[in-house]
Amino acid sequence: MASREGSRTSFLCLIFLSFTFFFLSCWDINVEATPNYRDALAKSILFFQGQRSGKLPPNQQLPWRSNSALSDGSAAHVDLAGGYYDAGDNVKFNFPMAFTTTMLSWSALEYGKRMGTQLQNTRAAIRWATDYLLKCATATPGKLYVGVGDPNSDHKCWERPEDMDTIRTVYSVSPSNPGSDVAAETAAALASASLVFRKADPAYSKVLLRTAKKVIQFAIQYRGSYSDSLGSAVCPFYCSYSGYKDELLWGASWLLRATNDVYYYNFLQSLGANDATDIFSWDNKYAGARVLLARRNLLNRDRVFEPFKQQAEDFICRVLPNSPSSSTQYTQGGLMFKLGQSNLQYVTSITFLLTTYGKYMASTRHTFNCGSLLVTSNTLRSLSKRQIDYILGENPMRMSYMVGYGQNYPRRIHHRGSSLPSLEIHPRSFGCEGGFQPFYYTSNPNPNILMGAIVGGPNQNDFFPDERSDYSHSEPATYINAAMVGPLAYFAQSLN
Repeated sequence: MASREGSRTSFLCLIFLSFTFFFLSCWDINVEATPNYRDALAKSILFFQGQRSGKLPPNQQLPWRSNSALSDGSAAHVDLAGGYYDAGDNVKFNFPMAFTTTMLSWSALEYGKRMGTQLQNTRAAIRWATDYLLKCATATPGKLYVGVGDPNSDHKCWERPEDMDTIRTVYSVSPSNPGSDVAAETAAALASASLVFRKADPAYSKVLLRTAKKVIQFAIQYRGSYSDSLGSAVCPFYCSYSGYKDELLWGASWLLRATNDVYYYNFLQSLGANDATDIFSWDNKYAGARVLLARRNLLNRDRVFEPFKQQAEDFICRVLPNSPSSSTQYTQGGLMFKLGQSNLQYVTSITFLLTTYGKYMASTRHTFNCGSLLVTSNTLRSLSKRQIDYILGENPMRMSYMVGYGQNYPRRIHHRGSSLPSLEIHPRSFGCEGGFQPFYYTSNPNPNILMGAIVGGPNQNDFFPDERSDYSHSEPATYINAAMVGPLAYFAQSLN
């Protein structure tokens, strides 16, 4: 009996230890599993069709969406139809839209050869934005249009974009009401896209680059934050919390890559942007600019860019979990956790930088140290894969945070078009408040699947309630998806 009881006790202890190890050793959760990255890549790009504003093309693949906001810009007697709704609302905020465009373009530039047939779809997603941004930059001399739709009135409604009857106010910046941040980000979007289309459509590429040069000059010459100029039209929704110096650095970095003009390098040097950071997002571009500039040091052996490489590696040291200088938290399940609201936006953006810098390191066999921690390309690749796999379902809840991917994914996302019956099913307008009852407050799943949408994600305890009203966790956004495209393309070719 003693022997059998002892064996039973050992067996129970083994179960307990295994259970404990599952949670404490968060870096070993199903690391051998390989999600279908190709499927996730295709869906992550398809998502942008669900965010389209304007007149939809015949090849629109999400049939529950229809034409919307065709008269945008009429309040200013200009044509500003097109572009993207940023998230689950019906407003066009150019600041995050331009960042989304830049990240899609960077994805195509770094990983286009790995995308296969999805490269064409990525270009289409980029062009849907740049066609609109070109209008915003050229419609009226001396002005840059930076958004359409009053966010305060829009957020009081729950209606389809096809029905919206809220005021479509047009917002702009100018020499007397500057917006260096939104202008420099717009320039970054146009310049990076010009590289994407340089061979695919040379004439379009030239238009993009020519416009980018004018917009970055506007940002440099007339300094100021668009948050100060536009106030409640953009705050607290997309305030430029980090100021505009990071956008000037980011925009000039993309113009330098697109032109190789020494003017932009000299401007970068004059900025003196030495702020340390452990984040990368639509608001804070320091880390992204430094990784982009470090590329010249690593791949081209250009020593004048050494300081940017050091800053990029300082950023990485602040992110790696075992680094002595890490300032980044991770959940028990292994997810990078930066902020409680829409945390996955930071996860995907930072993961893009880790994947991309790791790719540069691998091609040059470069390594560096965070204190006593040796960092190799595999270090960054491993952490990137863990974050991507977590998003795709390798997490304690066994839930994919990409809608339509896998069997278990969010069904009640905070998104007007997804949560309301389509025009085909319900031709009559719901009106501003008509969508709240019964569609917003119901526990039923959304009737329309916004394929590929990545939601805000779980909380710091790896829990996701899947409630439509919980926008900080259940709302998708273009900038979450845009940063995911590159890493998915990388792992799709590497592992599938």
